[in-house]
Order: sequence, then C-alpha cells, then structure tokens
Amino acid sequence: MRGEEEITGPVRTKLKGNTPGLEGWQTSKDSYSTNSFQRSDRHLEITETPERGLVRNGAHTHKKMLKPLARLKCIYTNARSMNNKQGDLEAMMHQENYDIVAIAETWWDASHDWSATIKGYKLFRRDRQERRGGGVAVCVSGCYESSEIKYSDNRVESVWIRIRANKGDIAVGVCYRPPNQSSEVDEAFYKQLGEISQSFATVLVGDFNLPDICWEYNMADREQSRRFLECVEDNFLMQLVSEPTRESALLGLILVNRKELVGEVKVGGHLGHSDHEMIEFSILGETRRRVTKTATLDFWRPNFNLFRRLLDKIPWEDTLKDTGVQEGWTYFRKEVLKAQEQAVPMCRKTSRRGRRPAWLNRDLLLDLKNKRRVYNLWNRGQASHEDYRGSEAMQGENKESQSTAGAQPSCSC
Repeated sequence: MRGEEEITGPVRTKLKGNTPGLEGWQTSKDSYSTNSFQRSDRHLEITETPERGLVRNGAHTHKKMLKPLARLKCIYTNARSMNNKQGDLEAMMHQENYDIVAIAETWWDASHDWSATIKGYKLFRRDRQERRGGGVAVCVSGCYESSEIKYSDNRVESVWIRIRANKGDIAVGVCYRPPNQSSEVDEAFYKQLGEISQSFATVLVGDFNLPDICWEYNMADREQSRRFLECVEDNFLMQLVSEPTRESALLGLILVNRKELVGEVKVGGHLGHSDHEMIEFSILGETRRRVTKTATLDFWRPNFNLFRRLLDKIPWEDTLKDTGVQEGWTYFRKEVLKAQEQAVPMCRKTSRRGRRPAWLNRDLLLDLKNKRRVYNLWNRGQASHEDYRGSEAMQGENKESQSTAGAQPSCSC
C-alpha cells in the first residue's frame, strides 16, 4: 500500500498457505462485513472502523487507521564461551530491551547454574554432555508466556521454545551443529525440525557449520550440506541471512516456514571477543503477554485518612493495660493489618523487566553506546581498528571500577 493510495469499498482478504500459527494475512469482521488486514512486509496493520472511510494524518475523509504491527525484538549470537561474556550479554540485553536472545556455543555445564540466569528473563538451555564446549540457550522476556518443547535426544544440541500468541503459537529454536557431527545425529535433528515446522509457525536460528552452501542457488559441494538443503526444502523453509557471519563464511542462519514471520534482519557486532557476527531480527506477531497472578498492596493509592480514623477508634490503653508483651504485640498487629486491608487497595505485581542491575550505571551504558557507534564506523571504513579497541578498553576500565566500587577497606585492628 502506498501513502497516497485511497482504499474504497469493502476489503476482502484471504489467508495464504496452510502453515499453522502466524499467517501472512489476518482478517477480522466488523459491523459492515469488511476486514482488518495486515501487510507484514511493511509492518503495518490497516483497521477499518464502523464508519466507512480513510483517516490520513488526522483528517477524516474515509475511516481507515494505520498502526504498527506487534513484534518481538530478537538477537542471535555464537558466543564461543559465555564464561567471560556474561556481563557483556546482560548489559546488551538491558540496553537494547531484547525480547528473545538465542545463544550458540555457551560452553556451560552444571557449574554455571548459579550465574547463567538474567533478571527479567526466563532461561532455557541445553548443555553439551560429557565433553567440553558447545551448548545452546534461549532467554525469553518474562513478559511473555513461554515453555520448552522437550526432546530427550541429548546428542542434538538444540532447544525449542513455544511462544504463546493470539493467532497461533510460534516455535523459536536455536541449534549448534559441530563441524564433525555424524549423519546419524543430523538425521535426529532433521526429525525434530520436521515435527516442529508441521505444527507451529517456526523460527530457527543457529550455527550449522556448512560454509560450502550457496544459498543464492541452493547448491553445495559436500554430501552433508546437500542433505541439509534437502531437509530445508522438504519442510518448505526459507533462509533469510545473506551476509557472512564469520569472516567470509555464512555460518549463522535464520530459517522460517513463513517469510512474513521475520523482518528487519541485520548482521553486525560481536559479543565480547567472539569472532562471530551477531544477527538481530524481529518476529512479527501478536504474542500473548503473561498476566501476573501475584497480588500486592498498592501503596501509591492508600487512604491514610481512613487508616488514621480506624486506628483512632481502637481503645489501645484499655485493651493493652493488663496484657503481656507477646499478647499485646499480637493484638496490635492484628488491628493494624485489619485497618490496612480497608485503607490500602490491592494490585497485581508488575514485571521487573527493564530494571537494570546496580553495576550497569549511566557511564557504562554510554560506553556501550559509544563502542557500538565506533564499531559501525569501523565497519564502514570510517574509523581505525585502534579506535574500536580504544572504546573496548574504556568499557573494560569502567566495568572494573564498578566491580571494585563496593569493596570496603580491610581493618587490621
């Protein structure tokens, strides 16, 4: 749809394809039997109101309104070990407010259980068994309803997450395929992928270590790469990354079974000193936000005058005069809580998402922003490699000062 194009008459739309979950076109009837529909390629939703017509820049000619299509802000990275990058990841997530973060090569094991989680996010992970390296993880914002689709085959380094959505759930997966993986394990993963893509709108990201594939012509030299292409075609998947993700090789991929499901794919930036480029993208769809069931006192809307009046009516002196300490405390507590129930309303507990940790202060956020700016300049040939390393060194100094700021001097007395 172009900005100067006027839409008149009833609009009829048709759902395209038979993929469950998010569809390229979505319809809903109104009182005039006309439809609301979405153009996913432009990320706009057009909604017709009961009065016929189009709204343009606040001027009422005919009544159709444009509003942004809901989206999840996502990023994928091959970390090449999270052991020294946890702080970088946490700072990036709080700075950019990502909804989903997918990670390959976490190198985590049971000893990282205490440090792997990030406040405000739900962590799903699969660690490599019985040997070092590998592993994958997905962090999903606590604002959304999500659950793991579990598979028992531990040989496959993949994790699948089900995101609840209004128009059908979305499956988000991340996979790491080692370069020397056997064809038997490959087939076990292809079976997972087939089952998921037939049941959900699917987004799969990961590092598959198949650099010989030419995605422009769907051709490959090695037998394992050709078998991977065959699986992609059998499940009607599309690959959306067109730029190299490690030096000149395209290793990081985004595979979807509906092209309209993912947009705004960007390659660039590193997590710490990883030699893999990160991939940022958006998942388009009306996801279901989680409604908290935890009730708490709303001290922003109390009636303190009522609270005082209720307490003034209690005969404190007569009641507490001949009572013991424990009995008096019990009575006092009971009456105060009773008055509190009447004077302070209840509310549902809000999400803590967006509350960054104490060490992530304003100076460090500015350094992170400057580092990304210098990296983009360097990527375009407008800054030297020394400039980029200088911004990294400044960030490291600030992180070190923040980690020692709370240390107290020892006392030898």
